[in-house]
Amino acid sequence: MEQIYPMQPIAHIRSDFATKFGVPRQSGLVPDLEATVVLEPPFRDPAALRGLEGFSHIWLVWVFSAAAERPWSPTVRPPRLGGNARMGVFATRSPFRPNPIGLSAVALSGIRQDPDLGPVLQVRGADLMDGTPILDIKPYVPYADSHPDAACGFAPPPEEALAVDFPPALLERVPPQRRAALLGVLAQDPRPHYQQDPHRVYGFTFGGLEVRFRVEGRRLTVVDVAAGGP
Repeated sequence: MEQIYPMQPIAHIRSDFATKFGVPRQSGLVPDLEATVVLEPPFRDPAALRGLEGFSHIWLVWVFSAAAERPWSPTVRPPRLGGNARMGVFATRSPFRPNPIGLSAVALSGIRQDPDLGPVLQVRGADLMDGTPILDIKPYVPYADSHPDAACGFAPPPEEALAVDFPPALLERVPPQRRAALLGVLAQDPRPHYQQDPHRVYGFTFGGLEVRFRVEGRRLTVVDVAAGGP
């Protein structure tokens, strides 16, 4: 008889990404990205985090909540391969899985006590949409978790970052504390791998701003920044 293991979110993340477009493809690629992990009321006991402050990085185990209702398939089309080749779902990090669970290693920059929210974790380099439910938090232990010589299969390290042309007048519309993170996101090329039209204008929301850009070759040019994003 198949056994079911019920789970509930212990926390949710607050990030600058209202949609998946623009979210870095892996955690840690944009270390300037800041986010907060807010524990749910049953888990806001500071004792549950005792000792975590001694670790520089943590694992977040989370739910692909935007894809949780989508059916899974034994094979998927990884965007890295242009969306044309199929790979086994367990050889990818596709959100369309039998159990829609994600795993991210993020830097822990601090734990603060909020009068209303209890202990809040400040993290950097997260690749999660705003509101993503988190199932568990675990310490990252480099001697066991890091394998620098591991093979990457069909997912080699990302290409060299794009050169970003961000006109000063448009950059002024971005709060100073978010500029480095936004520049890092743009340099990673937020477009899907299979979209390479140099004339197309792309857009995504970041921290309540709608950022629009185009890419030609290895240069990304921001064409507009406007308020009003979700």
